[in-house]
Amino acid sequence: MSALAPAGGRRRRKSKAGWNLLGLLVFLTAGFPVYWMLNTAFKPAKDAIDPDPSLLPTGITFSNFSRALDIADFWGPVGRSLIVSLAVVAIGILVGTLGALAISRFSFRGRKIVIVGILAVQMVPLVAMIIPVFLLLNDLDQYDKLSGLIITYLTFILPFTVWTLRGFIVNIPKELEEAAMVDGCSPTGAFMRVVFPLLAPGMVATSVYGFIQAWNEYLYALMLLSQKNQTATVWLGNFTTKHGTEYAPMMAGSTMMAVPIVVLFLLVQRKMAAGLTAGAVKG
Repeated sequence: MSALAPAGGRRRRKSKAGWNLLGLLVFLTAGFPVYWMLNTAFKPAKDAIDPDPSLLPTGITFSNFSRALDIADFWGPVGRSLIVSLAVVAIGILVGTLGALAISRFSFRGRKIVIVGILAVQMVPLVAMIIPVFLLLNDLDQYDKLSGLIITYLTFILPFTVWTLRGFIVNIPKELEEAAMVDGCSPTGAFMRVVFPLLAPGMVATSVYGFIQAWNEYLYALMLLSQKNQTATVWLGNFTTKHGTEYAPMMAGSTMMAVPIVVLFLLVQRKMAAGLTAGAVKG
């Protein structure tokens, strides 16, 4: 037995080292594009188009950020992206929570069809819906309006929100609500006092997902809004002209666009980690 114990310990250490190495490789693979974006944003513009680029910074300059702010209006598109993203998150969480609560706690005719329909909607490619969405918004006088873009984003963010929050609500025992109602709470009061606090981490995780999706979406923002109402992702297209692409200022603009996402993640990272862990317990 004494001879087997060290051998088992060595195997565990080797296995742990292998997983750590794999995690490091995944981190380097996922992080390299971000590093290259930052490296290009701060390097001189002439070095960004060097046919023999250097992996290490060759110099630091802030002129690319000035150029990115001068080439076109920056704060207007960023402000519109914030309005759209925050509106999508607020409406999506409100409607998604009510929808998840309905299919999790209540029995009604067609409940399974609704659940299957939610899954089916997520399987439809977004590209396939561009023309129908364009025609529908045009008939509703919502073309080239932020409200029309918000409605469009909700169509593919709401199914994910409902399905994800359903998993969280299912994991909360109904007995907790019943006990609260025995103590005198109404059904709404039981939900707000018992279920809602337990659901908060999942709502944070889902909100971050919805915000990122709405913030980074490009295709629908390009097709449904004119240049005067363009969002931040479409704004990046201003760096590509008939004379070529200004890669260094484009990377500077991408870096500035990433700041709100990074700040949001830093603010809610603990809640988001807790929400993703809790939602992975069971479906």
